[in-house]
Amino acid sequence: MSKFIKINEITISSDHYIGGQRVAAEHYLEVFSPIDGQVLGQVANGSPSIINQAIEAAERAFPAWAALSAAERKVYLDKFADEIGKRADEFALTESTDAGVLFSRMQHGVVGRAQLNIRHFAEHALRLQNHSIDTKQAEHLVRHDPAGVVVIITPWNAPLMLSTWKLGPALASGNTCILKAPEWAPCTSSLLADAAQAAGIPPGVFNVVQGTGLESGAGLVADPRIARVSFTGSVPTAKLIAQSAAQNLVPCSLELGGKSPFIVLATADIDNAAATAALMYRNAGQVCLAGTRLLVHESIKDEFVEAMRAYVEALNVGDPRDPATEVGPIIHQRQVERVAGFIERAKAAGAVVLWGAEKHPFGELYFKPTLLTNVKQDDEIVQNEVFGPVLTLQTFSHDDELIAMANGTDYGLGGVCYGEQQHATEIAKRVRTGFIWVNSFGIRDLEAPFGGIKRSGIGREGGNWSFEFFCDIKDVVVPKKPFRASFSQR
Repeated sequence: MSKFIKINEITISSDHYIGGQRVAAEHYLEVFSPIDGQVLGQVANGSPSIINQAIEAAERAFPAWAALSAAERKVYLDKFADEIGKRADEFALTESTDAGVLFSRMQHGVVGRAQLNIRHFAEHALRLQNHSIDTKQAEHLVRHDPAGVVVIITPWNAPLMLSTWKLGPALASGNTCILKAPEWAPCTSSLLADAAQAAGIPPGVFNVVQGTGLESGAGLVADPRIARVSFTGSVPTAKLIAQSAAQNLVPCSLELGGKSPFIVLATADIDNAAATAALMYRNAGQVCLAGTRLLVHESIKDEFVEAMRAYVEALNVGDPRDPATEVGPIIHQRQVERVAGFIERAKAAGAVVLWGAEKHPFGELYFKPTLLTNVKQDDEIVQNEVFGPVLTLQTFSHDDELIAMANGTDYGLGGVCYGEQQHATEIAKRVRTGFIWVNSFGIRDLEAPFGGIKRSGIGREGGNWSFEFFCDIKDVVVPKKPFRASFSQR
């Protein structure tokens, strides 16, 4: 018998979505809301037989979907985006309740971005097959052919945005997809299946498997029938995925964590920089690209701290469904314990608390925005990702010292640099990272590359970079003169 989760008047299937149908499971997992810790219901856990069903369904659907032109696939994908839009309020409330993200941000930003992810890459795919390289000897017709069955694994902090960010180019390329829903926040993945079905996406082209990473995720990644694995999440999980996929030489795209520098030069607009720094507490700090290491010129440190304090004290911590809320809950009790553990160890190592560093009275999974100073470069709190509302503050006196600090971790995802525009841009060029914002934060374009270096990941997403991963690139060589084979030819 099929199971369902009810969030207000929204009915969400708890079952897998395979081959265009809901598929029940032998075992189900409880799902909690981080808002109040209440059980939302149960979702299916993927067994080996479920994994096999999903892969078989995707394999059956692949030849017909791959045979369509990019324009024909675009018709389906535009309808898919339309269906997401029709369910905008459902997606917003569901993800807010399930993952604890801000309802207002879902409603006014994320759902629209999810639609754009699908539409943009469907449009981009139209341009891919027209590329040729004209040389003296031949015309090289460069093709982006679909790779096959793709596994997409997304984290719990932004399920809808990150799922569609990967599904857009994967489906537009002609691949068939299996989305592994995040264990702690699976509900919007299930709603995506409803939207795909309503859009008429052919059975087996898009499938959703739920469950734990150790069972569902590991089973999918290890299967030799998988052509690509796209993962966003933690470094330890990425290592397991890469090791497993390597057994079958399956390419992986890995967008991982960050410990990004937030640089404030002596010439910075201090108030603007402080206001932006307070944004790092958004989503309770559970954002991989947040600038969590504040590196502030020593001459403006006190002024910057007081300006930032005013913005932080004005932040509303509370129920993420309330439009006035700016900082919601941490996803799970285990994550709260992780955050608290980092802070206690940092304090024991000599860190000084400027604000926060304790649970917020609003609820069990709420934590006060925190800033720690008097930290050393090799301290755990500086070197490792906390993934909570915790920032550190260090000062510098000259550019070379700053660059050494900014580049002095094993991560390299993002960064922020505030200061006089030319100077800030020159500093940004020297920071070893996948991307960095100058006098800004969060500006994204789907044509631009996104990804990290070092422990922050492998590969890039966005524009042609997404298609280069999800496609098999083929060179069709057409000679300009009659060709005759010769043993002397090189």
